[in-house]
Amino acid sequence: MSEMTDAAIAAAVNTWLHEYWNPDLSLREWREILVEGGWATPHWPEDFFGRGFNQAQSAVVTRIFNERGVVPVAQTGPRRLAAETILAMGNDDQKSRYLRPILTGEHSWCQLFSEPGSGSDLAGLSTKAELIDGRWIINGQKVWNTSAHHADYGILVARTDFDVPKHQGISYFLIDMHQPGVEVRPLKQMNGHASFNEVFMTDAVVAAEDLVGGLGNGWAVAKTTLSYERRMGGVTRTFGGMQGARNGRVYEEYAEEVRVANEPYTWYPQRQGRVDLVLPRARATGAIKDPAARQEIARLLSMTRGAALASAAAEVQRKSGSNELVPAGSIGKLAASVIARQAAHVHTLISGADAMHGGADSAEQGMVAEVLISVPAISIAGGTDEIQRNIISERVLGMPSEIRVDKGPFRDIKRND
Repeated sequence: MSEMTDAAIAAAVNTWLHEYWNPDLSLREWREILVEGGWATPHWPEDFFGRGFNQAQSAVVTRIFNERGVVPVAQTGPRRLAAETILAMGNDDQKSRYLRPILTGEHSWCQLFSEPGSGSDLAGLSTKAELIDGRWIINGQKVWNTSAHHADYGILVARTDFDVPKHQGISYFLIDMHQPGVEVRPLKQMNGHASFNEVFMTDAVVAAEDLVGGLGNGWAVAKTTLSYERRMGGVTRTFGGMQGARNGRVYEEYAEEVRVANEPYTWYPQRQGRVDLVLPRARATGAIKDPAARQEIARLLSMTRGAALASAAAEVQRKSGSNELVPAGSIGKLAASVIARQAAHVHTLISGADAMHGGADSAEQGMVAEVLISVPAISIAGGTDEIQRNIISERVLGMPSEIRVDKGPFRDIKRND
């Protein structure tokens, strides 16, 4: 199947869709058919709902789906991170139990990584997992957990050994969020949104078979998740490139799924700086005639274009079969932070004091003000700029590793709990 030409793939997809695609089906009914047909995730192995296609071949499938306005599998929110991690690092039993309901949308997921005392230093986490009577008992607190308030399951990293160096004592679990030992509380942000939650686990239970990647190997599994997260960049999911009429039950249910899943991410374009608003506002306000403002705008647009080209180059490398995701993801993540800060600076030059005002009569109906208070988040979420610089310096530039004072047993390391 993987040797098929692009034309053969397009013909096969069109033939299959002609027989099975029906927008009057329910979303769940359609996705069950889609998963069973192997077109849900064509880049996945044939044993797990795919066809073993490479990225270029998968792009042909996506193009045909878009041209015909076909609704894809569920991929909004953290569920995609869970799916790709389970596919890459899970055993066959875990893949069989969890992947299909992720693709059909039956199960939603959240990510339980950061803690109040270990955000960027993820390996410093102290949430405890103890194996008692054949089950893992979890106690601890997580924070910045998007979608945890309506998630069915969570991907969780917890400490299973306090007597080894911190990176070695971590394990990776799949946890049921609908159990008495899990409490989710929303967090209110200064930009008015409430996208995140804190999660408290008190004697929460994880089955022994829901340990992913083996005992003490959680750091390697977590890095797989983080590499995908940095590549995704927090981009929201929409109808994308789907063309044609959108009438039918499947479209209605898909629109509602997208709305619910994307609600926490509505401010993400603002934290990225809203570069798209810069030129129209500069022209409308007359700032485009200011030489100093023009210079900063040019700097911003050049940086944005350069980051796009670097991202395209990384994508070509990935399509060529490279498995090294972390450096490219870190470079892109750091570039996004730099661009967002420059965008905030430019918005301030253009709007002046109006940039601080909210409400309908302010700059872009308060959008510019929201940009200014949202931009700092992009330098923190998914690993701080400092962490990304360390990764790039060590893994891309080959510089010496940062001097560490936390190499001994985790139990002996001073930390803020």
